[in-house]
Amino acid sequence: MADITHLRKMTGAGMMDCKNALNEAEGDFDKAIEIIRKRGQAVAAKREDREASEGCVLAAVAGDFAAIVAVKCETDFVAKGPDFIALTKSILDAAFENKPATADDLLATLIDGRPVSELITDRIGITGEKMELGAYEYLSAPTTVAYIHPGNKLATIVGFNQPNVEAQVAKDVAMQVAAMNPISVTKETIPSEILEREKKIAREKAIEQGKPEAILDRIAEGALTKYYKDYTLLMQDFIKDSKFTIDDYLKNRDKNLTVTGFKRVNLKED
Repeated sequence: MADITHLRKMTGAGMMDCKNALNEAEGDFDKAIEIIRKRGQAVAAKREDREASEGCVLAAVAGDFAAIVAVKCETDFVAKGPDFIALTKSILDAAFENKPATADDLLATLIDGRPVSELITDRIGITGEKMELGAYEYLSAPTTVAYIHPGNKLATIVGFNQPNVEAQVAKDVAMQVAAMNPISVTKETIPSEILEREKKIAREKAIEQGKPEAILDRIAEGALTKYYKDYTLLMQDFIKDSKFTIDDYLKNRDKNLTVTGFKRVNLKED
């Protein structure tokens, strides 16, 4: 029983899985661990074509660094389990310790001597569900803030251009990003292909409505103005008080205060 308990602590596998692995390994502890890991690999291969649409999204900050990690699975039941949340948290902690540049780098990051990718595979063997690293986002700024929406399906991080931004102000902006899903901080940073797409949609809609050719460009520019208002963070109406834009809200605190960047991860459709 002591060996079974120790194996369960090492691998996270269930009591019966640990007992069976030890029996198969004839008491060899290292061999039992390998059996459990190979089972995870086998299950992962079988579940490869499944859809992992549930999961856990966590975010945190440490000084000028903020990060989001999402680990995906198949069912909400597994996603809400303490072991799955703990796995996501350990991967987020590893991101803070190592600051990997990409999601692939994070998968290769070691936790207790083993890469993150293997730890996810091990958990697949335990639950029987497909799992994968769903997202890894990060940013650096003089002030950073993280917001996790209740349920661990949606999280945001935001950076500001000044240190020591008031905590409530920072949280308000992070919640704004969560609720309103902007695509850029300013209109100047919206990708040109998105602007061309929106102009094309506006022109085609105007043509369908029988608008004269001479005013199509003006209509398209008007549509862009509305698009900026809806999807540019600093131009959006503040969700707590629509009399102000986010830019107004920040400038009322400090005329030089602004947002330098944000990231948003949502496992559900907006």
